[in-house]
Amino acid sequence: MKNNLLMDFTVNKETNTVHVKREFNASLPQVWSAWTEPQILDLWWAPAPWKSETKSMEFKEGGRRLYAMVGPEGEEHWALADYTSIDAKTNVKWLDAFCDSEGNLNNELPRSDWDVTFAEKEGSTFVDVVIKHEKLSDLEAILQMGFKEGFTIAMEGLDKIFEEKA
Repeated sequence: MKNNLLMDFTVNKETNTVHVKREFNASLPQVWSAWTEPQILDLWWAPAPWKSETKSMEFKEGGRRLYAMVGPEGEEHWALADYTSIDAKTNVKWLDAFCDSEGNLNNELPRSDWDVTFAEKEGSTFVDVVIKHEKLSDLEAILQMGFKEGFTIAMEGLDKIFEEKA
């Protein structure tokens, strides 16, 4: 079992983009399921001690996932993923936004465009995440909210799920 899994987090302020390359010690079908099935997503999508709770999810092009990040004190931060493109086990794209519990967008907070590619190589699965923001101030706002730290913790949570299944 590999302990030194790739985690590369790069910010490009010229293109308003976050690029994350991440390796998982799991098969492509396992990793794909973890990113696309709400019961597994909810186990790792929020950075501990927060929890992810999916209210509704229709994983198809034109579908959406409405979910909350629920804090240890019960506070809720709602988000919406609008799926724009799905190529089974290779790529999924969505527009991510903050919203209320009914899915009404919060236009005060930035929306981001996610492009997530999956590839299996030498017993590991690599996930390549490109998150594009409309403007630099949106990118900087997300980073100030702790996106890098939170996403890193979430990725480690996904590692734990795969370790338990091994």
